[in-house]
Amino acid sequence: MVGSTVKRVVASTGLLGVAALALSGCSDLAKRGFLPADDTTDHTQAISSLWVHSWIVLLGVGVVVWGLVIWSAIVYRRRKGETGLPAQTRYNLPIEVLYTAVPFVLIFAFFIATVHVQSATEANATEAYDGADVQVQVVGKQWSWDINYLTDEGEANVHEDAGVQADYSGGETFDESNLPTLYLPVNKEVKIKLDARDVAHSFWVPYFLYKKDLLPGVHNNYWTFTPTKEGTFAVKCAELCGEYHSMMLMNIEVVSESEYETHLTELRDRGNTGALGNELNRRQDLIYTSEDSQQSDSAASEN
Repeated sequence: MVGSTVKRVVASTGLLGVAALALSGCSDLAKRGFLPADDTTDHTQAISSLWVHSWIVLLGVGVVVWGLVIWSAIVYRRRKGETGLPAQTRYNLPIEVLYTAVPFVLIFAFFIATVHVQSATEANATEAYDGADVQVQVVGKQWSWDINYLTDEGEANVHEDAGVQADYSGGETFDESNLPTLYLPVNKEVKIKLDARDVAHSFWVPYFLYKKDLLPGVHNNYWTFTPTKEGTFAVKCAELCGEYHSMMLMNIEVVSESEYETHLTELRDRGNTGALGNELNRRQDLIYTSEDSQQSDSAASEN
């Protein structure tokens, strides 16, 4: 009996050693929970940490539960020659309080941590916030995106060419050569105004670990962040919006401030001044204006 117990302890220790060795050799991608990036904006590190630490806690809970299940199955298994039921434990108040309280504590902790990260991410994502270095407007449509670069007062300055959907190349590939591209300067705070021309869309940047809905005729959503890494980042629509939803692609090009200013100058020289405006909306009855916002706020305060 003692020998079998020692063998189980040795085997368990060996498995723990193997697990520790495997974890110590994890790649950077594995260490951040297989999320695509952890340093592309000023918010991604906090989001990635929330995800990774949540899984560490849940894995710990799983190890405890699995360990108790396996231990009970081995220690209290029916031996040869035994009959009847083993001794039963009922109405153990301390144990019942424990397995009721622990889940509540975990849920409360996850809730607080999530609210903390979400509040930090959404702190300046409002129409009234005017402290951003760069303001742009992204308008979703079936099935592409229009991009307007705004002044500090929120008025349209220049715009990209009207967006066109990706061409399907066959298999799982698309021709992305003509996709709309949003240029942003690195290490500058950006405020994006999100709107839609027809149906609900969702502006999703996987490498930024963030997405936000675009709702026609309801209100404008906003997203404020600081890109911290230069590069090209894919944008997708994360809201099923019709037949060619999968072709609603776009890119974000994060460049130096000088490259950003040069691009705006090129757009101005090409004649892309002003805005790709509401006259392009397929649903003219769903145009949202700042007056709608004021009326909505007034109605809300009266109620």
